[in-house]
Amino acid sequence: MAKSLVIVESPTKAKTIEKYLGKGYKVTASYGHIRDLPNSAAEIPEDIKKEKWSRLGINVDEQFSPLYIVPEEKKKRVAELKKLLKDSDELLLATDEDREGESISWHLLEVLKPKVPVRRLVFNEITKAAIQHSIQNPRDVDESLVRAQETRRIVDRLFGYTVSPLLWKKMAPRLSAGRVQSVAMRLLVERERERIRFRSAQYWDLKAEFAKKDGSGIFEAELTHVGDKRVASGKDFEPTTGKLSDPGKVVLLGEKEALELKEKLQAASPNVLSVEEKPYTTKPYPPFTTSSLQQEASRKLRFAARHTMSVAQKLYENGYITYMRTDSTALSDEGLGAARTLIGSAFGKEYLSEQPRVYKTKVKNAQEAHEAIRPSGESFVDPEIVRKSLGMEPFKLYEMIWKRTLACQMKDAEGMRIGVQVECADAVFRASGKTITFPGFLRAYVEDSDDPEAELADREKILPQLSKGEALQTKKLDSLQHETQPPARYTEGSLIKELERLGIGRPSTWATIVGVVLNRSYAFKKGTALVPTFLASGVTNLMEGHFTQLMDYEFTARLEDDLDEIARGERDSLTYLNKFYFGNGHPGLKTLVEKGEEEIDPREVCGIPIGTTGDGRKIEVRIGRYGPFLSDGENRAGLPEGVAPDELSVEEADKLLEIARKGPESLGAHPQTGQPVYLKSGRFGPYVQLGDQEEGGDKPKMASLLPGMEPNQVDFETAVKLLEFPKVIGKHPENGEEITVANGRYGPYIKCGAETRSIPVDDISPLEITIPQCVELLKQPRRRGGASQPKQLKEVGVHPVTEKKLVLKAGRYGPYVTDGELNASLPKGADPDNLTLEEAVTLLAERAAKVGAKGGKKKASSKKKSATKKTASKKAASKKTTAKKKSSTKKTSAKKKTSTKKKASSKSAS
Repeated sequence: MAKSLVIVESPTKAKTIEKYLGKGYKVTASYGHIRDLPNSAAEIPEDIKKEKWSRLGINVDEQFSPLYIVPEEKKKRVAELKKLLKDSDELLLATDEDREGESISWHLLEVLKPKVPVRRLVFNEITKAAIQHSIQNPRDVDESLVRAQETRRIVDRLFGYTVSPLLWKKMAPRLSAGRVQSVAMRLLVERERERIRFRSAQYWDLKAEFAKKDGSGIFEAELTHVGDKRVASGKDFEPTTGKLSDPGKVVLLGEKEALELKEKLQAASPNVLSVEEKPYTTKPYPPFTTSSLQQEASRKLRFAARHTMSVAQKLYENGYITYMRTDSTALSDEGLGAARTLIGSAFGKEYLSEQPRVYKTKVKNAQEAHEAIRPSGESFVDPEIVRKSLGMEPFKLYEMIWKRTLACQMKDAEGMRIGVQVECADAVFRASGKTITFPGFLRAYVEDSDDPEAELADREKILPQLSKGEALQTKKLDSLQHETQPPARYTEGSLIKELERLGIGRPSTWATIVGVVLNRSYAFKKGTALVPTFLASGVTNLMEGHFTQLMDYEFTARLEDDLDEIARGERDSLTYLNKFYFGNGHPGLKTLVEKGEEEIDPREVCGIPIGTTGDGRKIEVRIGRYGPFLSDGENRAGLPEGVAPDELSVEEADKLLEIARKGPESLGAHPQTGQPVYLKSGRFGPYVQLGDQEEGGDKPKMASLLPGMEPNQVDFETAVKLLEFPKVIGKHPENGEEITVANGRYGPYIKCGAETRSIPVDDISPLEITIPQCVELLKQPRRRGGASQPKQLKEVGVHPVTEKKLVLKAGRYGPYVTDGELNASLPKGADPDNLTLEEAVTLLAERAAKVGAKGGKKKASSKKKSATKKTASKKAASKKTTAKKKSSTKKTSAKKKTSTKKKASSKSAS
């Protein structure tokens, strides 16, 4: 029987597809790319190493010819694929329908060199109908898509491998630059600059509670006008000065004016100045694209962008949703039909839009997977089935996609907006009401809400029936203070939204871009906000000054458009690469890097100005070899871990420098050595030190504080005791071995011979521990790893998706949050006391994404190992059987020979 070999990227996808194909098909996985540019010098072939372009992996002088290698960890898989191909009559390449998927297929062709017919299968969802349709309608590998992916890979390589070494040389080691990464980082830094320039302003207003004359129908209203002028609100202030932008048009209330006005109005008689009613309609949101899915999952489920894509990948590969990397909002006829049928049965035909809604994609160059993200198939799977099959997180994301897809084909929501103005003396208040007369699509889906029905009730704000001129009574008047706020930092979702608006990056790259910026010490998270570091500010300053064009948003977006044209076969990739690297009418990357080598002065680019003190000293943050630090030209001071650039004022920086100038104060002279004992703070927290560092001498003795010990609790006596560790406190009364108390990496412990036990610091002080207490500890069974149980610090709350209780604990490596199954460490510098539920959920989501990635590799590895062991055991069993047979044959043969000899002997004797 003829056999077709089908190759996909992942084992999960292979397993799902195999269900829909007959016995004549063998479906297997390539485990992603089998070939790529070399990542290290060790991967470069010996005959290429002597070439000047070898480390770059791109021969720029030979039409940008890339050097592709099969990594060591992929060689075994390639051999397995070749073996499978030998036994096949046909090769079907079923990788994803985008540039990356097309590239994987092309590399498979290049490496496997099949001698059998090859066909390319493409599908947007993994259903039986979609797979069968792809087999009946195969195509060739799309060379244009392959060239576009290869061009992007080459451009990113050229940028990273030429600009990054320049950063190492001029600024600090291990820094990185990227064509899109650096532009995304610029967005974060520019927002932080806006926050630094921001000057807050205070203003006051009044809030009133009015009611009808009989005391019924109480409603709230806010002060809008005094006399003929509008009352100033936050939008009226200049963000960089904190002053009113047009003082003549508004009245600014301070605390005094607000209290005087309140007293005056309490004696006045209010009446209805006007009542205005307007009908409104709200249209449903379009179905999800990659960008909108990541944004909504970030807001609603607290998922990081990468985690959203990981969960969506799981849903896609198990056949529950269409392809998840898309910027199209279009639905196929099948998707429209499935959604509209389900709306009729689930909500009633009165909720179904009269005609199928067609959404135009707003993003220019929407490409590749030509449908929005929706539940797959001609009838949508119930979310409950996904929960039972894959668990809570995939269920929550699928339910969101399911609801949004239905909502996009439902009728508009309809309602009435009511505006009421209340006159009170010379002041005017405004109250706004809103009623929903027909919920329409809101019955299925409301952005940011898990429960549409509850959200509908919250969205309504009912005002009593009022008429113009009607007399009212004042029930309550409050004066309220307000302060203008700096522009909000980007979150993962809002950063992706901005990149999409600017036309930078594509669905397949947005989550990776955000991940790279966070992983390169260029940004950290504060709640869900992305905070750029001083290192990010320094690198951005350098890039803006010397690579202005490459940091330009429009230029970067045009490069993306050019890649899209290559993908459509409308532009030549070689022309594009020549223009980018060598230049054409403007300096290319090569020239910019060469100029940077000559012109960039490390002394200039490594300084980030903070401001000038009252005595004229200029303070700046310097980027050093081991990280950023403060300097005023004469003195240096370390920066506190996790400080945001907009939080470091000149005054705060000067305080840190003042402390550094004074140096640590001695707690006293050590009673034995006479050396000063210091309490210091270092990179890894507070510690005590004995003596000073002599030039060329030995390092002074240092000792960490005990777990839970605060610097203000450390007096001279405590410091001396800490410096005694490790110390022998006596001998074990039974075996005579010495008992030593020490403060180690994982906390305080005792040691007696080969036995060690952690000291439970909540019950026993390591500084005062006695021999009897040590004996009791040594009698207890040793815990796994020798560690004591982690102490619970606080309950954080309940996870919005899994509904598990989240707890903050103190572990041997520092504080971490756990849901009972998964643990996630808090970032360096994070304050455990201020950990929010939102931050805890984000940390666990990011940890889950990492564990999932590692788990996939381990599963694949363990499957291979298991298969290898089985094969080995079969071979061993086979060898044993053969050996037994041979042994049996030899014994039989020997017996026969002996018998023959005996017969011969007896014959001879006779």
